[in-house]
Amino acid sequence: MSRRGYETSSGNVFKDLGVPHAEEHLVKAQLVFKIDTLMKARRLTQVEAAALFGIRQPDVSKMLRGEFRQFSVERLLRFLVALDQDVEIVIRPHSGRRNAPALHVS
Repeated sequence: MSRRGYETSSGNVFKDLGVPHAEEHLVKAQLVFKIDTLMKARRLTQVEAAALFGIRQPDVSKMLRGEFRQFSVERLLRFLVALDQDVEIVIRPHSGRRNAPALHVS
């Protein structure tokens, strides 16, 4: 019986894979996940979402497939506002000793 080695994740798959700007990429992925969830809940088509966001339908398709580098965090937040969501940014002192301060989407 052989043992396979494994590596514990840092909690950010993009960092684990060595993707540049991993923290920002994770935040964008989390925001796109929220956008996708809201679109599905509202049964919005990509064409309807594109009109709501002021972008083209192919760009919505790319975004939902994980190609979202062209969108800034701010723009993704604006998409959430267009989906009738309040966006609140909270800044507070870091309280954890085990890990570094980080960005979180909840």
